[in-house]
Formats: sequence, structure tokens, C-alpha cells
Amino acid sequence: MGKFETKLAEMGVTLPDAPAPAANYVPYVLVGDMLYVSGQISRDADGLITGKLGEDMSVDEGAAAAKTCATALLAQVKAACGGDLDRLKRVVKLTGFVNSTPDFRDQPLVINGASDLIGDALGEAGQHARAAVSSPSLPLGVAVEVDGIFQIG
Repeated sequence: MGKFETKLAEMGVTLPDAPAPAANYVPYVLVGDMLYVSGQISRDADGLITGKLGEDMSVDEGAAAAKTCATALLAQVKAACGGDLDRLKRVVKLTGFVNSTPDFRDQPLVINGASDLIGDALGEAGQHARAAVSSPSLPLGVAVEVDGIFQIG
């Protein structure tokens, strides 16, 4: 187990197997040393995490959902790196989509669930640019979806 997975384990996080795509796309594309990971939807051991922020989910529940997206992103990075997450050099950018009502304004607090996990686990390599945006609906009714751009070696 490498340094990043050791830190995740210390945080109580185990990476799942990289989720398979749900439609006609690939989970990631590698161009040179840049890895583009498709959007990962909120899901845990019990299944999809669904709901709408500002209607039937709290910010804390949304942040927890975003954390599961970050875990899935790192699982995809690990898969793209042949099982060696320590090949990750830098998280470049995350884009988070929050299934929320028109008057909900705390999308950044929700996506902090993903950013905090990645920053805490990866340290300097996890410092990233980010967008956190509202969406009136997300696939399968999930609460959050996050995609990412990573640099690997």
C-alpha cells in the first residue's frame, strides 16, 4: 500500500473498485500525463445517494455524498495508474454538480465534502482548482456528481 492509500486508510477510507460507466462513455481518458475522469455519482455501500439539496437533504448530507464521489474519483485514478495511486502527481481541477432547488446557495459547502477528502488525503498534491454548480436534476436522481482532471506520472 502506497503513501496515499495509507493516509486514506488512516482516515477510515477504503477505495472501492473503480465503478463501471453507466452509459456510453469511458470512465477516464489519459492524454499524455493528464487524466480526465468522468463524473462520479454519489453512492455508498447501500446504493445511490439520492435527493435534492434545499428540499430533502441537508448541507452535511450533501457533503457526505460529495465525499463518496471523491472516493470514486480516486478509485478511477488508481485504476488508470495500474493500481498505483502514488503515480498521482496533482489534482488539477474538480467540477461538482449539486442537485439543488433554485434558491439553494450552498453548493460550495456541499462540494467541500469532495475537496476536503482529497486535500486531507493527498496533501499538497490534492490542492486543486474547482467549480461547484447547481443542477436542477442529476442522473438517476443522485444528490451530487463530481468529475476531475489529474496529472499522473
